[in-house]
Amino acid sequence: MADDLHKILIIGGGAAGLELATSLGQQLGKPGLAEVTLLDAASTHIWKPLLHEVASGTLAEAEEIEYMAQAHRNHFRFLFGRMEGLNREAKEIIVSPITNKQGVELIPARRFKYDTLVMAVGSVSNTFGIKGVDKYCRFIDTTKEAFRFQKQLVETYYIQSYANQNRQRDKPLSIVIIGAGATGVELSAELHEVTKLLATYGLEGSIGVNITIIEAATQLLPALPPRLSQATQEQLIKLGIQLKLGRKVTEITETAVHTYDGEVFDADLKVWAAGIKAPDWMKNLDGLETNHINQLVVDQTLKTSDDNIFAIGDCAACAWIGHGGNVPPRAQSAHQMASTLAKTIANRLKGKPALPFVYRDYGSLVSLGKFSTVGSLMGSLMGTVSVGGFIAYVVYLSLYKMHQVAIHGYFRTAMLTLSNLFRRSTHAKIKMH
Repeated sequence: MADDLHKILIIGGGAAGLELATSLGQQLGKPGLAEVTLLDAASTHIWKPLLHEVASGTLAEAEEIEYMAQAHRNHFRFLFGRMEGLNREAKEIIVSPITNKQGVELIPARRFKYDTLVMAVGSVSNTFGIKGVDKYCRFIDTTKEAFRFQKQLVETYYIQSYANQNRQRDKPLSIVIIGAGATGVELSAELHEVTKLLATYGLEGSIGVNITIIEAATQLLPALPPRLSQATQEQLIKLGIQLKLGRKVTEITETAVHTYDGEVFDADLKVWAAGIKAPDWMKNLDGLETNHINQLVVDQTLKTSDDNIFAIGDCAACAWIGHGGNVPPRAQSAHQMASTLAKTIANRLKGKPALPFVYRDYGSLVSLGKFSTVGSLMGSLMGTVSVGGFIAYVVYLSLYKMHQVAIHGYFRTAMLTLSNLFRRSTHAKIKMH
């Protein structure tokens, strides 16, 4: 590509970053109007709201998107690496060295220039400095972490089952999830189904599995209306999932979770899903303004305190006009931010003004796997409407389809959907026989 082309550099290939790179690649990269580059520390993408399915082992690998292939199809460039610093004066980012498992440096630290920089690095779990969380808990922030948990789940089940058979142990496998937001609730429902299937993995004996959710607030799913929160609570109780609400965790040990009132919960596996923040390395990003959870503060055009740097998705703190607070860190927020910023950057190259970002809240939905989907839909005409069952499931699925359309287009999304339905149908027939 020509050196005089406007360089657009996008950091992070999550929902917001990948949608933006795809859109700008088609609009600006294909006709040779700009050089569009996406940097990510992973080689594949999975829509973050699906990571609880990866962790439970219920998501097919076919849902993964190879960044290199996506870049080739959509006329942008993909770079593998992790950003570690920023030089605003030189208008360049610093990317960490790449090493192998033995610590041998394969690729030294690199620097990449930009004319327009977009930070879309997403979020990570906020441990709030609680003792033992980093050491003993699993997180579901990335695909790699989700796969690690899945592997540990199966291995732990095998070990405990063998111990039971040999009378070394006579109690169920205990899984404790800290946090009753969407991730914690959806993961608990998926794990309930998966642990019932683990006994079919060829073990002579099987063990019971206890799943517990611990939450500091007194209500599940604070983003949902109280009635829907209560409906979800009743559904989880029917599944046998134990709910411990109003319990603040004070310490995690190798074998247990401790709460402020002195309760101790035995835990073979512990998952932390109790809050988010932007990565810690963003605290001091060459003077850019951040908030208390490391998010970059942006104005209504998604621009940071630097005219050449924007932020979208979970790592952006954008005021929600008329509602107080910031735009919530959701998949629908990321999708809308990417759509608006794509137009703004196209305008930027033409010398036209930026578009203001207006967040439209379409409601909140939570999937309980094969069991149920509950949530609320919002609209200017109907206000807030509670939904559940099949209708809620279809709407929940449509959010993912919107993401797929943004990165694949309508035709390819339709083909992927038909392929997925065929694969599931074939799998079901094999199981029946």
